[in-house]
Amino acid sequence: MKNILVLHDVSLVYGSVTALRNITLSIRQGEWAAIMGSSGSGKTTLMNIVGCMNKPTHGTVILDGEKISRLNAKDLTAIRRDKIGLIFQEFHLISYLTAVENVMIAQYYHSMADEEEALQALERVGLGHRAGHLPRQLSGGEQQRLCIARALINHPKLILADEPTGNLDESNQAAVMDIFHQLHGAGSTIIVVTHSPEVAEHAERIVQLEFGRMIRDGAPPRPMVA
Repeated sequence: MKNILVLHDVSLVYGSVTALRNITLSIRQGEWAAIMGSSGSGKTTLMNIVGCMNKPTHGTVILDGEKISRLNAKDLTAIRRDKIGLIFQEFHLISYLTAVENVMIAQYYHSMADEEEALQALERVGLGHRAGHLPRQLSGGEQQRLCIARALINHPKLILADEPTGNLDESNQAAVMDIFHQLHGAGSTIIVVTHSPEVAEHAERIVQLEFGRMIRDGAPPRPMVA
């Protein structure tokens, strides 16, 4: 499999603070990786760089064969729109639009809204029967599944999820992780940023940050078989 994402010697400095320090990392197409770290570790900074919301002060970032590390804000917005499906802990849904309209608005900014395709995306995450409901009429788990449908609608090269289960109870966390397993099984490339070992252990690979440095990169621990 080819590398869909490559970071080489990436650092980000804010004044006297080094938020990321010399990160070198490759993610293969179809891989599921978890980025872990405590508050202040640099995982959100790394997510913002990969998600085209910030640029490194040093180093190279290549996404789907295109060097994005020195693109301007307008070009980064286009890359993010066309190649990345973002899923946030805070849902960022439009309160006065229905579930299907929240999905269609993502289509509108990408190319052309297609209600039938948006409904299919909702069916994929088990929300077809809730298509006409407003966000406030959905549970937290349903809102997060709606966010996943919105992220998938434009067929992104990379799914980037920031603490996707952070606001969910155990049952809804399991439902969201089941969807990620289905997406991974279908060939999607997934990066989940999380502080939760339970969430990270679903991935094929865990990358752990501490004080802006990468201190671990490897397979998650697996339970021993008796």
